[in-house]
Amino acid sequence: MKLVLASNNQGKLAELQALFAPLGVELVRQGELGIPEAAEPFRTFVENALAKARHASAHSGLPALADDAGLCVDAFGGLPGVDTAYYATQFGYPKGDDNNVRALLEQMQGIEQRRAALVSTLVAVRSPEDPEPLIAVGRAVGQITRQPVGEHGFGFDPVMFIPEFGQTFAQLPPEVKNAHSHRGRAAQQMLQLMRANWLPEATA
Repeated sequence: MKLVLASNNQGKLAELQALFAPLGVELVRQGELGIPEAAEPFRTFVENALAKARHASAHSGLPALADDAGLCVDAFGGLPGVDTAYYATQFGYPKGDDNNVRALLEQMQGIEQRRAALVSTLVAVRSPEDPEPLIAVGRAVGQITRQPVGEHGFGFDPVMFIPEFGQTFAQLPPEVKNAHSHRGRAAQQMLQLMRANWLPEATA
């Protein structure tokens, strides 16, 4: 089964390809099919992910999978949320993972409440008009460190300390991180939903 991934993020593609491989699902980045990025005008992850999945499916004629994810910081009332990818630009930095981390640490100076959650919402549609999209949500709760630690991963992984492991996501081996990350948890839910709703023969 071929699915269009409504993202051009190589990190997401690599993580999701590894997770979906056991189901025989092949993910193709929308950019490889010449599909432009969709608008993301909404304030919730699920609305943006649904818009991206419908957009990719409409342009490709294939089922599509979209992920909208971000960092929700308790001290900031859940922000940056859907604006996570552009977080650094609010503070005069160019868009990018390293600048996002730098801006976050600067904004959290002197803040003792450092609890945050990385949240991933995956939405899959069989067609642009699919009335029953599959929706899976994964959360990874931790603490924002005071400086980056670790060499693996991407995004906020170097500053996301996960108490159950006593390490940041960037310190964990990729296979461990993938199994326990917000995206990994959402993907595991999505696999179950696909098996039950789209690929019933796969449950036999």
